[in-house]
Amino acid sequence: MLDWIKNINKEHPEFWKAYLSKFESKSNRYVILSTETTGLNPKKDVILSFGAIAVVNDVIIVGDHFEVVILQYKYLHDNGLSNEFLIESKLPKLAEYNAIQSLIEYIGNSVLVGHRIHFDIELINEALEKMDCGKLKNEALDIEIMHQKLMDITNKSFSIDDLVKHYKLPLSEKTSASDDAYAIALLFLKLKNRLGFK
Repeated sequence: MLDWIKNINKEHPEFWKAYLSKFESKSNRYVILSTETTGLNPKKDVILSFGAIAVVNDVIIVGDHFEVVILQYKYLHDNGLSNEFLIESKLPKLAEYNAIQSLIEYIGNSVLVGHRIHFDIELINEALEKMDCGKLKNEALDIEIMHQKLMDITNKSFSIDDLVKHYKLPLSEKTSASDDAYAIALLFLKLKNRLGFK
């Protein structure tokens, strides 16, 4: 609740200052974000990869995407997990600091959209805290909550696959966070249209 106190008189990295300055104007860009993680506990688990794609004016901008694998060798080693995911991935690989910085530069002041997006944001905020930055300021939309609102259901959870099947979208062989981001983008456009908001 008093997190802002931690940031008083703190010298932030330049990329963070640039990020904060972008909020002087409102964005019409949505960034559809998906993460692969080691688990569901933001205090203990880490992000393994990011996949993101932009949506502007109800169009998925395929050329405006972000994809990176985060080098988490120490975490994986300390927890007895395999590094195979890191070794075999053909995606760009960055240390956590560089990956988070690149992500922040990519998202700017866009509205973030995801499936259980608040978990992704919590993990990103944990990483940002280690980097002497504040918390993300972006607005966020969650496709699961959008679906629950549309269906007037509050007591049931829906996976990405559940939503893809429900809205009769093509199922893909999801192998990365980017594949999930693309599926989320399709779902977002469908839900946004059905809920009637711009």
